[in-house]
Amino acid sequence: MTIRDARDAVTVAALYLRWLGYLNTRSAALRAPSGVRITARGIVAQVEPSLRRTAPRDIECLWLSAMTEADETAVACAFFSLAGYTDEARTRADALGVPLFTMDLTGTPQPVNTAADELIATGA
Repeated sequence: MTIRDARDAVTVAALYLRWLGYLNTRSAALRAPSGVRITARGIVAQVEPSLRRTAPRDIECLWLSAMTEADETAVACAFFSLAGYTDEARTRADALGVPLFTMDLTGTPQPVNTAADELIATGA
């Protein structure tokens, strides 16, 4: 699916999560500081459809949201960005184990870090 606007970016991320086995994706009830949150049973994902590179604060906010969603079961998280990540954001994501993906305009998410490769390998 070609990404033409923010809605397309969110749709691509939701479809990718479904492909990974996270069914019944939906927009999160709480707004993210930036971008759009998607939830499904077992995962909270954030999509940053702007041309702003993702900062460490965005990664930390997503990770904290996943931790607060977790009651009795573990909740994973993942981040999808069109513009990519700052070096500091990548370092922070690696430290927290947050899978990072970039999306090109053809709508193909690409893993950025080891946590993303592991999420692809294991799925839901």
